[in-house]
Amino acid sequence: MKKNTKYLLLIAGIGLLLSMGLFLSQKTAALNVNDVAADPAAFTGTITITGIVAGTSQADPTVIGMMDKKELQCTAPGCKKVYLPFKAPNYSAVRGDEVRVTGKFTTSQFGYLFMADSVSVVKRHNIGG
Repeated sequence: MKKNTKYLLLIAGIGLLLSMGLFLSQKTAALNVNDVAADPAAFTGTITITGIVAGTSQADPTVIGMMDKKELQCTAPGCKKVYLPFKAPNYSAVRGDEVRVTGKFTTSQFGYLFMADSVSVVKRHNIGG
């Protein structure tokens, strides 16, 4: 009887580990803005990027500039920040939103543009006016 119980526990444990692995593999690992900004052409297909909303285009408010989260720490006037443009028609940009954006890079007349399929707000940061 004890031998059967051990086998059942072993099988149940393996099943639990497999289901946890499937759940975790479905969560996409997010890249940071600085990971992709230097060479957007290297990223093909759908990816997820995490960044901080820095502002929107005056010509098209659905084009949003996001910066790397590490750049929040730089408050000196001479800080060089990289802004990655993304287009998200169904998201109302709020400066300071930490967003997780899933989509893919496309080329436009101005260079590479990240076209968002989905945007979720992770956290809100006060980055000033």
